[in-house]
Amino acid sequence: MVSGFPWLTALWVLPLVGAGVVLALPVHKRALAKSVAVGVSVVVLCLAVVLAIRFDPTGEQYQFVESHAWIPAFGTRYILGLDGIALVLVLLTTVLVPLLLLAGWNDGDTAPDYGQRRMAHTYVALTLMVEAMVIVSFTALDVLLFYIFFEAMLIPMYFLIGGFGGAGRTYAAVKFLLYNLFGGLIMLAAVIGVYVVTARQDAFGGGTFDFRVIVAEGLDADPGVLKALFLGFMFAFAVKAPLWPFHTWLPGAAVEATPASAVLMMAVVDKVGTFGMLRYCLQMFPEASAYFAPFVTVLAVIGIIYGAVLAIGQTDVMRLIAYTSISHFGFIILGIFAMTSQGQAGSTLYMVNHGISTAALFLIAGFLVSRRGTRLIADYGGVQKVAPVMAGTFLVAGLATLSLPGLAPFISEFLVLVGTFSRYQIAAVVATFALVLAAIYVLWLYQRMMTGPLKEGNETVRDLVRREIAVVAPLIALLLVLGVYPKPVLDVITPAVSHVLVTVGQHDPAPTVAGQDPEGGTHR
Repeated sequence: MVSGFPWLTALWVLPLVGAGVVLALPVHKRALAKSVAVGVSVVVLCLAVVLAIRFDPTGEQYQFVESHAWIPAFGTRYILGLDGIALVLVLLTTVLVPLLLLAGWNDGDTAPDYGQRRMAHTYVALTLMVEAMVIVSFTALDVLLFYIFFEAMLIPMYFLIGGFGGAGRTYAAVKFLLYNLFGGLIMLAAVIGVYVVTARQDAFGGGTFDFRVIVAEGLDADPGVLKALFLGFMFAFAVKAPLWPFHTWLPGAAVEATPASAVLMMAVVDKVGTFGMLRYCLQMFPEASAYFAPFVTVLAVIGIIYGAVLAIGQTDVMRLIAYTSISHFGFIILGIFAMTSQGQAGSTLYMVNHGISTAALFLIAGFLVSRRGTRLIADYGGVQKVAPVMAGTFLVAGLATLSLPGLAPFISEFLVLVGTFSRYQIAAVVATFALVLAAIYVLWLYQRMMTGPLKEGNETVRDLVRREIAVVAPLIALLLVLGVYPKPVLDVITPAVSHVLVTVGQHDPAPTVAGQDPEGGTHR
């Protein structure tokens, strides 16, 4: 679908312009700056909803395509387009950002070491910048364009962590930046390698970064070269996702950032990593992806169990939730590299559901920590007696995190396990143990913090206020609606996933019946 109006450009330029407007407002207009930022993010959400309504899941693979000359000498163009996978992630981003701006309404008012000055303006402007860059990453159809914004989003995210976080914010921000920059530098070498390969192929008529052309023609090079290029992309995406053992930057960054910034990082920015695996690794390097799939599957399963086990042992509520995300990202990556329709559809849906459930759980925990002034689980107890709404929503978000049937993450986790079992039975069985571990860390966390006698110091904890309810209520509603009726999202995702499998040259393993061999004969 080609539209005369540049929908996708408007989608990312609008928050960028909004950030500029916010920064131009007078210093003393903090409330106005925040209101403008929320208003801009709501307009962006409305624009994304319009795109979702106009999107045809059975139509062309990439819709609302925009293509303009950018740097012809290097074979790169400004190309944007939207498929079903990118659409649901754009919707996730645009839904979460206004809620995060509301949740972090006071986060920029008294940033450490900076006093009052313009920090409230800077905080909301940086959030809008991250939104703009993430949207470009999801919609870019030029490899170099994707890479530039893949790296650029690190800068505002770095300042959100390092400028507004807790006592260890500087170390956490630097570690976040160095890990991701190193992964990006490896990826840059792979991006250049892709250009060199296309320049040597007559089919391309010269070097190109056009993702659609590269996938259609295929990269013709030595298998070893293609495997090296795959690893270059995969390494950067594994760091950002994060995949074990490249995850060590995440817990510190999540704990030291403000809760809203931590959710922006885990629920939105990190999804660019798993999205990149599904789009760039698999579709540009199908043979290399199939070759490395068993290895990546092993790492994903280790990450699933590792994250869950470490979550059980945490004494810090925010760090516990951060480790659950490592486990959940393992599920997402497991489904991607199972290379089945159920696995990849489940993974894409899991990206959305994880974003919603993590946002709910982390923000509610953040509201509680801001009241009590401590992240230690042992300092809580009996909170449900003084803050029943907070305790109730925390329970729902926690149950969603452990994938309780009827809540959104269940169906996505179920699809991932079913899709994985049809190709890697042992991996699926081992990953299933994480369901038991999730029940332990979520229910034990709730028991220690919310139930039992009211501990000293918690009697003054107040319940959620209207602004906080306005943040939490839509997230809980989405968890319930998508848990009961995920069909609209799956209808958008499934055709896009099917195209990925066709591009990679994979198909779902044929089911076998007891007493019948795969060729259809019988045996005794």
